[in-house]
Formats: sequence, structure tokens, C-alpha cells
Amino acid sequence: MSNGRTENNEPAWMCRGVRGATTATNDDPDTILSATRELLFTMIRANDIRPEHVASVYFTTTPDLQSVYPAVAARQLGWVDVPLLCGNEIDVPTGLRQCIRILLHWNTPKTQQDIAHVYLGKAGQLRPDMETIPPVPAEEIEEYIAWLKEQK
Repeated sequence: MSNGRTENNEPAWMCRGVRGATTATNDDPDTILSATRELLFTMIRANDIRPEHVASVYFTTTPDLQSVYPAVAARQLGWVDVPLLCGNEIDVPTGLRQCIRILLHWNTPKTQQDIAHVYLGKAGQLRPDMETIPPVPAEEIEEYIAWLKEQK
């Protein structure tokens, strides 16, 4: 393999990081999980991520969001075999409040330049240099969750 290509000149698979952030309007489980589902589902859509290609996901929240683990949202989306971990962001006095962040480690043939990082709502101010990707509508996410339940 050279220059990121296999001997057949196909893109080599690498473990890449894809980032995302959003905000919640308050500290209650439904609000946090809804915001996290919207963010994760938008990241999935924007990058064509399949759970079997995900190595792990790290979720963080600012200290003012503590009523639920945001990783529960990934389980709600059917990610039962993906290793998930939650933590708190450093409490920087000037930092964005009520923020949920995701760092997803993902095996993909995409280059780093081809990965779409997602910043929704007020979290868009964290990376104004990133192209804005619109969130997936909540109804579409709920339909997907209902479909998952039917598959069981």
C-alpha cells in the first residue's frame, strides 16, 4: 500500500474521526436524547456510516447537562454492539453551555478531507469554518426507530 491506496489501487480503509456537536435547551433526559439522536443521525447520513464499521464513539456533555448519558441515544438507534463512552467537557468559563459533543472513530476508505463534521444549532459557532449540514427531521429519526423495533 502506498499513498493511501491498496495494491489494486482502491482506497485503503483507515480509522478516521468524525466530529459533531449540538446544544440542548435544558437538562432533562428527553431533550438531551432528542438532540443527541438528531446529531448522531445527521452524522450517519452525512458520511454514510454503518454501525459495523464504527470502532467506538465518545460522547461528552458540558457540566450543566447531567440527567442522562447521551450514549443512550446511540442504543436507541440500534447501535447495541458499538463501544460507547461518555464524559464531561472541561468547564471553561467562556465555553458554550448545554453542549453535547460526539467523537466517532470509524473505519472507512474516505480521506480526512471527505469526512463531513456536523455542528448543529448553537454549536455551529464552535466551527464556523465548517459547511453547515442541516439536521435530519425528528419525524424521520422516529420512523427509523419504529422500523428498528419492528425488525426485532
